[in-house]
Amino acid sequence: MKKNNRTLKTIIYTLLILYSLVTLAPFVWSILTSFKTTAEIAGGGTFFPETWSLDGYQTILESQFPQWVMNSLFVALLTTVFNIFFNTMAGYALARIDFKGRQVLFSFLLVLIMIPSQVTMIPLYIVISDLGLVDSQWSIIFTTMINIGYIFMMRQFFINFPRDVEEAAAMDGLSRFGTFIRIVLPNAKAAVATQGVFVFMGVWNEFMKPLLFISSPDKYMLTQGLNALSKTFKNSTQWDVIMAGSLLSIIPIFILYIVLNKYFITENDQTAGVK
Repeated sequence: MKKNNRTLKTIIYTLLILYSLVTLAPFVWSILTSFKTTAEIAGGGTFFPETWSLDGYQTILESQFPQWVMNSLFVALLTTVFNIFFNTMAGYALARIDFKGRQVLFSFLLVLIMIPSQVTMIPLYIVISDLGLVDSQWSIIFTTMINIGYIFMMRQFFINFPRDVEEAAAMDGLSRFGTFIRIVLPNAKAAVATQGVFVFMGVWNEFMKPLLFISSPDKYMLTQGLNALSKTFKNSTQWDVIMAGSLLSIIPIFILYIVLNKYFITENDQTAGVK
C-alpha cells in the first residue's frame, strides 16, 4: 500500500514538474529573445542568443516607454485606491447595515456581474464623451473606479468579521463611519491587499479601454503604447524591442506582489475571519 502511494506521488510530482516547465518555457523564451539581435530573431537562430545584445532595451528606453510607464502607474495606483475605498465601503454596507432593499440591491449587483464588459463599451464611450473626458487618463479612472466583483468579495469577508469589535467601538462613541475607517478597515488588510493586487494588475494590463478612449501618444497606457510601437517598425516587427518592453512592464507587478504577498487571503482567513 505504501509502495503504491509512493509511486502515485512520484507520478504526480513528475507531471507537475513537466507542467511547470511547459508553463515557464514561453517566459524564458521571452527573456532570451529580448537579448537577441533583430537579425538573429529574423533568421530563426537558436533558443539561446548567439550574441547577447542590449539593443532592444536601449531602443525601448529611448522611445516614449518611460512616459507610458508613468501614465500607467498614475492610472493604476489612483484606480486601485478608489476601488479599495469604494468597494470596501459598499461590501461593508451590504454585510452590516440593515437598510430597506438591501437584498434586492445585492441581487441586482450579482446580475450586473454577468453582463460582458464588451456590451457596455459603446454606452461608456458616450458617457465619457458627454463628460468631455475623451483622450484623458481620467476616462480610464472614471470607468474602473468601482468593481462589482470585489464588492461581492468584501461583503463575504465582512460577513465573517467579528461583530464584538464593532460593538466595542460603538460603545466608545465611534460613529458607523468612524468604526469603518479606524477599526474595520485596518483589520481587513488581507482582503484589501488581495483586492489591491488584482485591481492594479487589471488596470495595468488593460488594453481595450485605453484603445477606445485615448488617442494622444503622450497619454498612452503601457499596453497601448507597446502595441502602437510594434506598428511603427518598417520592415518587420522587432521582437527584441517588444520582448524588452514586455519584460520591463511586469516589474511593477512583481514588486507589488512581493510587498503584499504576506497579506493575501488564505482559506483560514475566509472561513474564520480576522482575529
